[in-house]
Amino acid sequence: MIMKIEEIKEYLPQRYPFLLVDRIVEIELGKSIVGYKNVTVNEPFFQGHFPQDPIMPGVLIIEALAQVAGVLGFKSQEKKPKDGYLYYFVGADNVRLRRPVVPGDRLTLKAEIETARKGIYKFKCTALVDDELVSEMNIMCAERKVQVD
Repeated sequence: MIMKIEEIKEYLPQRYPFLLVDRIVEIELGKSIVGYKNVTVNEPFFQGHFPQDPIMPGVLIIEALAQVAGVLGFKSQEKKPKDGYLYYFVGADNVRLRRPVVPGDRLTLKAEIETARKGIYKFKCTALVDDELVSEMNIMCAERKVQVD
């Protein structure tokens, strides 16, 4: 299953410049997901991190993985932000950042559900560029019902 950006936006509340998933290329509902972020020199964070040697901030790699995990959680349950549901990022364990991500990279984002209990989800996540491991971590998200206007 492929999800393009307009469908991804149905499952994530983030918008530019904070939407960090461009496409979903694989999804096995309730199990795993693979997406990517095309990293371009035009990203707003490169203006200050670092202009002479641009590197994607590690915290944004973590956020991109949390977003792809959120798509998996939402899509697996067919819940959407417009229906009053959000996934809050609540933690990351065993975070390792192994190499810089720079303009021109395609950041592949993978997440697998490890556990899902009472609205708390734990994901095993990895990020790669050209099959080279960039980052790995365990991410925790909490599903919450929110008021929709």
